[in-house]
Amino acid sequence: MEAFILGKKTGMTQVWKDEKVIPVTVIKAAPNKIDLIRTKERDGYIAVRLSASAPVGRRRVHREFRLLSSLPEEIKAGRVVSVSDFSPGDNISVSGLSIGKGFQGVVKRHGFAGSKKTHGTKDRLRAPGSIGAGGVQRVFKGMRMGGRMGGRKITIKNLTVIAVNPDAGELLIKGAVPGNRRTLLTIRRLASALGGESASAKENKSN
Repeated sequence: MEAFILGKKTGMTQVWKDEKVIPVTVIKAAPNKIDLIRTKERDGYIAVRLSASAPVGRRRVHREFRLLSSLPEEIKAGRVVSVSDFSPGDNISVSGLSIGKGFQGVVKRHGFAGSKKTHGTKDRLRAPGSIGAGGVQRVFKGMRMGGRMGGRKITIKNLTVIAVNPDAGELLIKGAVPGNRRTLLTIRRLASALGGESASAKENKSN
């Protein structure tokens, strides 16, 4: 079954598992509430909207999660979603705003090599070079140039849940996720998109 929750990034640490050190991101996720269900008949698509406390301040935030298939019977308006809906081994995707880096040049923003440091090159080591076309006297739209870097929505797929701490409302996710501390994140487990069942679903069947 699909599962989703809103949480905030609190930092990174490491845990030991099978005599190996695993870097993990700690995500704090207070209980969310399903406050709206969108149906294909009324809205043209199927989605679930979650409501949760914002990382900063007292206001609440809302995020929609579109469903690929029909709405499961257990997902209803007013239902509370918590980290207990996830289990170690679940394959998830995490979305959030990346860290803003301000205005950056083409070397850092796009990975340009820059100019040579010899043969008379001066003050052009990190310059972009020519930005115009040979015959058309204008700069084409989409040309890679310097500009604002970061602060964009990033989605990382195929992350693994290492541990779940229901008492503290925390998820430990293997590896790094977008954003800095206190960044609002959307976490989603989508078994159908992974071509199989989640770890928790398989465990329930075995029991």
